[in-house]
Amino acid sequence: MKYIDEYRNPDLVRKLIGDIKRSCTREWKIMEVCGGQTHAFLRFGLDQALYPEVQMIHGPGCPVCVTPVEKIDTAIALSFRDNVLLCSFGDMLRVPGTEKSLLSARVEGAHVQTVYSPLDAVRIAQEDTSKEVVFFAVGFETTAPMNAISVKKAKELGLRNYSILCAQVLVPTAIEVLLNDSACQIDGFLSAGHVCTVMGYWEYEPIAEKYKKPIVVTGFEPIDLLLGVRNCVELLEGGKYGVVNAYPRSVRREGNTQAQALIKEVFEVCDRNWRGIGVIPQSGLKLKPEYIDYDAEVKFADLVCISVTKTTVCIAGEILQGKKKPSECPAFAKECTPENPLGAPMVSNEGACSAYYQYSHSRRD
Repeated sequence: MKYIDEYRNPDLVRKLIGDIKRSCTREWKIMEVCGGQTHAFLRFGLDQALYPEVQMIHGPGCPVCVTPVEKIDTAIALSFRDNVLLCSFGDMLRVPGTEKSLLSARVEGAHVQTVYSPLDAVRIAQEDTSKEVVFFAVGFETTAPMNAISVKKAKELGLRNYSILCAQVLVPTAIEVLLNDSACQIDGFLSAGHVCTVMGYWEYEPIAEKYKKPIVVTGFEPIDLLLGVRNCVELLEGGKYGVVNAYPRSVRREGNTQAQALIKEVFEVCDRNWRGIGVIPQSGLKLKPEYIDYDAEVKFADLVCISVTKTTVCIAGEILQGKKKPSECPAFAKECTPENPLGAPMVSNEGACSAYYQYSHSRRD
């Protein structure tokens, strides 16, 4: 298929792998931040092909996986209210909360509807003003513009029955948290191309400078990923650091300035709790005061959810921080499977545990 096959050319893939391995004078540990990239590495076996010269470490770049339990519990509690319709993307439905998921809540009679866009939720609110429609706004910077548009649209239409349950998170601050960990062994990063398409990569330049680490903006196909690894290894072998754009067909340094302006108009930066990691200062987005009427947690301030962390063999937190691989979890592919997930990384299409189960179920890393 044109525009895909050329980025999966097996001869070029083999050449790039050979070039990378021959250029390494030591083992390098490189983190791909994005869960979509994790799945591509596993699907095409690139991580094993690069090992042991390059060890790929899987990062926390799965928004479904890092959405905290209390947000899931709040969404579930809202969905059980008589006049509330909770709208969500499908990938959030099976993520476990304290007691249940949105999917199991729907089976019990909760009002949960899958939508493909937050604007679908706005349309539902417009068509039936007797319902309070809440959209579960989850994601990194890639989903923020559309969520902002939905809030602006609802305000323009004068809708009083639309709001968002906001769980927006930001990538750069999470990278800094990983680098500030005293146990950090990450030599370089592959940054997610779709996030940088929106935000550009200017935000990563001070991080690369501060921590003396290479950060390479990378796409999602095998050639994209290997070019990213090669650029990262070249910088590491040369004792250099900085930001390199290995995805120029999609990403510019300044990013999509219109999308950024929209985000800045509707949202402001806030502290955010990350599942498996904890509260990261200035790592999330919340609605600005002028749009506060569309904040579900303000509108339903009487809703009290007490989330309880259960003792479990699941090590999702360590996996999300790149400290351990899914295959090191004692529950992996045993108590924890896609049909019975103990942690969010086994649920999400971008979760590392899901990738290992789907593409390398029996292997040891």
